Amino acid sequence: MIIFPDIDFLHSLADVADLETMTRFRTAMKAEAKGSVGDAFDPVTEADRAAEAAMREMIAATFPDHAILGEEFGTSGESSFKWVLDPIDGTRPFISGIASWGTLIGFVEGETARLGMMSQPFTGERFWASPAGAWRECQGERFAMHTRQTVDIAEAILHTTSPDYFDARSRPAFDRLASAVRMTRYGGECYAVAMLAAGFIDLNFEPELEPHDVVALIPIVEQAGGIITTLAGSPAEKGGAVLASANPALHEQALRILNHPQ
Repeated sequence: MIIFPDIDFLHSLADVADLETMTRFRTAMKAEAKGSVGDAFDPVTEADRAAEAAMREMIAATFPDHAILGEEFGTSGESSFKWVLDPIDGTRPFISGIASWGTLIGFVEGETARLGMMSQPFTGERFWASPAGAWRECQGERFAMHTRQTVDIAEAILHTTSPDYFDARSRPAFDRLASAVRMTRYGGECYAVAMLAAGFIDLNFEPELEPHDVVALIPIVEQAGGIITTLAGSPAEKGGAVLASANPALHEQALRILNHPQ
């Protein structure tokens, strides 16, 4: 039995997820509230559930001994090999018709993210990474990805999904970092992290991530030459407050600003 998957299997998972998401994107589709992020509306749609169910079915048929953790259906199975799925990272832009969402597919061995993919079928893009490197594919063309080597934080571009996600404790740290960089952008969700790996953004800071939000993105950032950790500098696989940076020197500067009030 094959235990360790190859990247082709992640493409197959993305294919089945794309079928479920693209048939529903920019349609009159109901969004339900599944909970809240602070006082914010936390939506889930039929597309989220259908895409995750399709990927789970394929994983169970091919790797029945593997565990699966998904945003919509929780954890099934116990194994040192685990799939971590977010069928639509960015459900808010999805239901708003904005193409900054993506399907996240991560594979963990033990406590370490080994493989990762982000699929954005509306733009025809996929971003993925394995120990062999990080890649972007668009309309059939494939490109190796490399992060920028910006080392002066005053020249950096910072992204976070929304300032609304910061609370009274985390907002001052973000404001310090935003004041130190050249420009701050919002609203890119997982697509912004892919742009960091592709060399267009230098820093991405999110105050509270779940494993399904970040596991797939860890290999993509790292194999492109970047670094992604918690604010304590520990591995990001379990989520929390997470900083992704284009290179280690920039990461060190950003962590110092975030962790130490001036």
